Amino acid sequence: MTTANLTRDETAARSAAVSARSIHVEIDVTGATDPDRAGFPVTTTLEFDSSTEQTWVDFIGASVSSLTINGDEVPVDYDGARIALTGLSATNKVVIVATAEYSRSGEGLHRFVDPVDGETYLYTHYEPADSRRVMACFEQPDMKSRYTFEVTAPLGWHVLSNQDAASTVTTESAQTVRFAQTLPLSSYITCIAAGPYHRVGSTWTQGDRTVPLGVLCRASLADHLESDEILEITRQGMDFFDDAFAYPYPWGKYDQIFVPEYNIGAMENPGLVTFTEAYVFRGASTQAQQAARANTILHEMAHMWFGDLVTMRWWDDLWLKESFADYMGAHASAAATKYTDAWVAFANRRKAWAYTQDQLPTTHPIVADITDLEAAKLNFDGITYAKGASVLKQLVAFVGEEAFFSGARHYFARHAYGNTTLGDLLVELEQTSGRELRSWSRAWLETSGVTTLWLERTTDSQAVLHQSEPRPHRLQVGLYDLVAGRLALRERVALDIDSAQTEVALNEADLTLINDADLTYAKVRLDDRSLDAVEAALSTIDDALARGLVWSALWNAARDGELRADRYLRIVRAHAPAETNLSLLAGVVANAAAASSVYQPEGLRASASAAWLSTAWEALMAADAGSGAQLVWARALADAASRDRARASDIRAILTDGSGAPEGLKLDADLRWMLLGALAATGDADEADARRELVSDDTASGRTQFVRVLASRPTVAVRAAAWASAWDDHTLTNDHLDATTRGFTAGDHRDLTVPYDSDYFSRIGEVWQTRSIEIARRLVVGLFPATETLELVDGWLAAHHSAPAALRRLVTEQRDHRARALRVQALNDVI
Repeated sequence: MTTANLTRDETAARSAAVSARSIHVEIDVTGATDPDRAGFPVTTTLEFDSSTEQTWVDFIGASVSSLTINGDEVPVDYDGARIALTGLSATNKVVIVATAEYSRSGEGLHRFVDPVDGETYLYTHYEPADSRRVMACFEQPDMKSRYTFEVTAPLGWHVLSNQDAASTVTTESAQTVRFAQTLPLSSYITCIAAGPYHRVGSTWTQGDRTVPLGVLCRASLADHLESDEILEITRQGMDFFDDAFAYPYPWGKYDQIFVPEYNIGAMENPGLVTFTEAYVFRGASTQAQQAARANTILHEMAHMWFGDLVTMRWWDDLWLKESFADYMGAHASAAATKYTDAWVAFANRRKAWAYTQDQLPTTHPIVADITDLEAAKLNFDGITYAKGASVLKQLVAFVGEEAFFSGARHYFARHAYGNTTLGDLLVELEQTSGRELRSWSRAWLETSGVTTLWLERTTDSQAVLHQSEPRPHRLQVGLYDLVAGRLALRERVALDIDSAQTEVALNEADLTLINDADLTYAKVRLDDRSLDAVEAALSTIDDALARGLVWSALWNAARDGELRADRYLRIVRAHAPAETNLSLLAGVVANAAAASSVYQPEGLRASASAAWLSTAWEALMAADAGSGAQLVWARALADAASRDRARASDIRAILTDGSGAPEGLKLDADLRWMLLGALAATGDADEADARRELVSDDTASGRTQFVRVLASRPTVAVRAAAWASAWDDHTLTNDHLDATTRGFTAGDHRDLTVPYDSDYFSRIGEVWQTRSIEIARRLVVGLFPATETLELVDGWLAAHHSAPAALRRLVTEQRDHRARALRVQALNDVI
């Protein structure tokens, strides 16, 4: 289906010639409960104006049975991705009758059967271009239309879409729900969901305006749905954005639905926002997890304006919605909710994602050059989200918060229900701020790469601030003194720099922290004196954001090979157990695991893994009973124990009867599976253990973890079966495919995966052509081999210059990760 990959040029030509007015979609999912029914009937009626006699409509489904153009039934010309339309008039009405297919990959209309109660649940996910898997449409963001959805579903189900139901007609066994017509929407943010979902309703009121609110999840998860918390964050977000944007929420109702086997965190469908079920915590959760959920709720809510009300013209300007929403998620969390330290998590976790992405050979400007849909799919990355949000934070500091929000208000008012590009936004911000922003845009939005900042001291009171890639920065430098074993802030010095070298008046300090307060986007290096100070007293810094910036500087230096992994791990072992910010702690323990298993040379890896396991065990035992830190360390223990079996008997005892478990540790189902997976990866648990655990947790999550645990066992036969299943079993759901690939790569068992290195490169071309992008991406990334040289991957790249650009990008990125690991291992191997 090569015509499925729409290009920017051809879609621009289509939108220039065709103007959609209304689209009516009739879908019948009454057969969804029958597992033998692979598809469902859909009839799409499109009304549009056209200045050309021929165009096409997008549809990916089982079949197209009839095509009617302006009242005349015509032969169907369908290649599996496009339906050709010919003989068009100035005004047209096209009716397409087709059969679409239920999805198991999370693309299109996903069907899920709950193993707990046997109930069937449906939901859609489209971004960037999968609405065509459900209906015939113009699959591009700049062809907005008014949609009317009519869904026939089993009686007793909740049936939802972007708008409220306008009418419902019932029979003995079915209901047909016709929804009110939408305001102009792009196809990728339309949505339907249907099933016996559990729903909690409420309202948000502001003056004489009332917005109905709904929170939904599967019935079997109802006891775990923290609806009060979710609704509280929702109302706080509505209050904040209503005031900040001065544009009333335009989409009527506001439903939020948590769905199974979801590919991403959430999706901003107006009036029906979808979220991953990972945000419905089945067991214990940390405040950091709850804060992340609140951030995501507010991120998606910001999209109701940035992205839904005003939408980018094409995926080049994807950042216009995602960077803003990422920024607004953190900003609104800190300004309007109890999660006031949201910028701490952003600085340490989200920006780490951006720094990693921005150092790859495939990095791109925030305003990217997106030539087709495959490229668009891969650009939902750390540049578009986290780097863009970081740069916006700097822009707010540059123009002032009031000018920034005033510009946003003008932007919404001028372009409501339309499509925009970068220039449209800059015009409004320049007018409200009085600043020239084109040069700022060229420096930050239209270039790629991350700047590194470091200080070279010339005298006791003077220094030169260097930057590797000169850009304009507004930042602060924090000066900290080590007094009685604690690092205390003396002062912060504000600076504006734009040159490769800037002379600054700066007194000496024990810790000199560049970019204190995290106002700009850059990697920072600690000088030798500062490094000694944080090794001695990092955990004594009172300000969590400052600690997060130090942790970030240390990790970036370790990844770059400028700080030895053993010294980094020594600092972690000394100070992570005392880290009180749980978001920082979770990030640090994840980085420490990578430092010990990925960046240590082979000769030091076993001892590093053993030391890290010991650290995790000791920190778990010392953590406060029932605390979030205790839970973070328990999860860290499970991960560390998958590579070293020294605590296998202790973990076995904890799982068997709880003996030896620290007081207050809640052994919920998720944690039990993590610990059992560790035992399986070291050969200390077998299939019988996994089946006993499944009896206790025969849920969707339990079955997914069961697949992972079985695939983790370190035998030749098990890993061979996992390899074959991942590539060849097309019945695997997206979640079960992930579980299989994670099992295949589990533990420190390179000897078991080496035999498949060459097979990987022989398979990836075919899988990219025959599977959906989502599934193919999971295979290409998840099973990339940890080879000892780059010979195989370089050979593949040299022999496949004509491979699809998106596939070459993924392989190139994985090659770079591997090259970095090998390079840093070699540096750490030098005594």
